[in-house]
Amino acid sequence: MAGMIKGGPEMKKLLKLGMTAALGALIGTAQLAHAQNSMDDPLRDDYYANFEGRKVVFVPVFMGLDLTEGWSKIMARQAEELGYDYEVRNSNFNTAAGAQTLTSLISEKPDVIVVQNPDVQSYAKLLRQAEKAGIRVIQLNMKTNYQTTGFVGADVELIGEKQAEVAVAKCSNKENPGKVLVLAGPPTSPFSAYMLKGYENVLNADPGMNLVSVQSTGDYESSKAKSIAQVVLQQHPDLCAILGVWDNTDVGTAAALQEAGKADQVLVTTSGGGGELACKGLREGMWQYYVSYDVPGQGRDLNALIMAALQDQNPVGSTKTVLYTPLVTYTPETLGDERCWSLDTLR
Repeated sequence: MAGMIKGGPEMKKLLKLGMTAALGALIGTAQLAHAQNSMDDPLRDDYYANFEGRKVVFVPVFMGLDLTEGWSKIMARQAEELGYDYEVRNSNFNTAAGAQTLTSLISEKPDVIVVQNPDVQSYAKLLRQAEKAGIRVIQLNMKTNYQTTGFVGADVELIGEKQAEVAVAKCSNKENPGKVLVLAGPPTSPFSAYMLKGYENVLNADPGMNLVSVQSTGDYESSKAKSIAQVVLQQHPDLCAILGVWDNTDVGTAAALQEAGKADQVLVTTSGGGGELACKGLREGMWQYYVSYDVPGQGRDLNALIMAALQDQNPVGSTKTVLYTPLVTYTPETLGDERCWSLDTLR
């Protein structure tokens, strides 16, 4: 009869084995489906609960700069995502105003203060008081001589060494030592003090280099950088290199060289957060070597420290973390526009 199974005992035995295997596969699949049921992440609820009702305040030296605006945008984005309050208290390049802001915050008691210090001394006692009051303090890119819960920023001494090494490569000459000008920020600025140490580490070790002048540009003023460079160029027409403290300041340095017709003769090195000005300066020949401390990377590290501070159950001041930002160097040969960020491209 059509459709009937033919064969002897062996065929029936094989058929029985096949049916048993198929049934076992079906049972196994059902068991697997059961094993893949969803489950709660045991850490998730407590993690997000840590941020409810919390507050972070940023006290910058000055808003309106690519650095501070970039850091703030990254911090604000995380605060919105995690549900804690974020606020900026701008001191507008006024150290007294910044000190008053910190004094007020000690009374207000936010959970975390993120502070950009104008110098190594002015805020030190206030930061200590803030932590004694139970507020975790994270210092950003410019630190005092008092270590708080956290620091995120550049290894400024290393920036100085990198800039000086480039100057040595171009200018070192034992017979006629290459002349170098250093343009710094305020004398008490962490950037000025630590960067000068980096310059000295390299330049003092090379007899073929001659550091002809170290001068302050005030509060990183481009106009002062320009006037200083003009005077030094008149005094030393064979100047070989200028080591600058910050890209915004060194726009004035570049203008002085351009007006003196020495833009192709004198090496300019500078540093900054790696924003649009970094690439513009390289394209237009304002500087030939740029050390970036990478604001997007700093923002990521800063947000990680903020999250850790808001979850930390240890006594304030017992945990101290330092995160030095990996540095990135730019030259005209390695330049690509995609490497320089803008506020619109920050995520």
